[in-house]
Amino acid sequence: MIEENGFWPAPSGRRFDATVLLPGSKSLTNRELVLAALASSPTTLIAPLRSRDSDLMIKALEALGTRFDWQGDDLIVTPNPLTGNVGIDCGLAGTVMRFVPPLAMLATGEVTFDGDEGARRRPMHTTIESLRSLGAEVSDATSLPFTVHGTGSVAGGELEIDASASSQFVSGLLLAAARFEKGLTLTHVGSELPSQPHIEMTIKCLQDRGVGASAISDSKWRVEPGTIAGGQVVIEPDLSNSGPFLAAAMVTGSTVRIPNWPGETTQVGKQYIDLLSRMGAEVSLSDGTLTLKGSGVIIGIEVDLSEAGELTPTIAALATLASSPSRLTGIKHLRGHETDRIAALANEINRVGAKAVELEDGLEIIPGDLKPVKWLSYHDHRIATAGAIVGLRVPGLEVENIQTTSKTMPGFEHIWQKMLDS
Repeated sequence: MIEENGFWPAPSGRRFDATVLLPGSKSLTNRELVLAALASSPTTLIAPLRSRDSDLMIKALEALGTRFDWQGDDLIVTPNPLTGNVGIDCGLAGTVMRFVPPLAMLATGEVTFDGDEGARRRPMHTTIESLRSLGAEVSDATSLPFTVHGTGSVAGGELEIDASASSQFVSGLLLAAARFEKGLTLTHVGSELPSQPHIEMTIKCLQDRGVGASAISDSKWRVEPGTIAGGQVVIEPDLSNSGPFLAAAMVTGSTVRIPNWPGETTQVGKQYIDLLSRMGAEVSLSDGTLTLKGSGVIIGIEVDLSEAGELTPTIAALATLASSPSRLTGIKHLRGHETDRIAALANEINRVGAKAVELEDGLEIIPGDLKPVKWLSYHDHRIATAGAIVGLRVPGLEVENIQTTSKTMPGFEHIWQKMLDS
């Protein structure tokens, strides 16, 4: 139930025993959509995510000429020559605004990119300058909106970029690079590189489609020119989206099971197993099902989340309810996400009655006596789900715009309630 003022009454927690089926991974879905649009033959994606971000990606690629046909829960993607003279709505999807512009160089004609108001504040300078360095004509801009004048071909070769603000800058270029005449040798020259596992995911997606792609070092990658294969690709469930449900079991002393958890994966959500164990949960993986048993007691944590920044809101919500302080570092890049996630989390944690101190690259959280508030979501799906977690222990807490979770998990609030009723 959503109140007329746009706030969702977060359910208070009680013990439950539930199984939660996760939708497909957003990170994998949007990477495979791009590769399918560039492939030499059709691709069938098995159980891809259907959400705002994936819909925006499909619409962007469809505007460039790709055909999409749903068959139940599966999606057949038929590549066609990329054509321009279109506008692309990126919404708030970082994967759309960073992955699609390199494809625009391979189209013929102008491709204009824009998005939500918040998207215009997200870092895009590196993508735009990369396209110019590769020979593309790009309108005079450093952020959305901007226009790429595609010529249908890219020479490629060698390129240096600073991807300190987002690993998506790297992935976007690597995904298209097999279609460059000389491929691409890409070097990151910045001081830090966040979310490196997402680059490893990109490399593996390319390799699985027969592309010669490899990491030369932690800051240098090579993609050979060549054909991107079609075929059938199974999309793993979104492990990052498991976080709120796993956290709910910890807060309420309950048991939750996540089926179809891959034994081997490049998703950063796999780090929940270690992180939540350190915070007091009993976690096991058997026959493809992850089971978490919580005691209701949460232990504070000191951790570098530079490789798993997207897990921060869930960990911060648990830290707010913990029995001891926490220190989360290595997440400076979160200031450039859907919102400044560090500032947003600090604001809401302080408003609810705990203490959060913003660090240069993270948060220090000291639990306190909590009170119900109207938890603001800042149009950010992960800030919204953090509020749902805190609300389990704070009766009367309300979360603003819970529908923002449709970015990666449509119907979150209904899945949440079903779990709590189990």
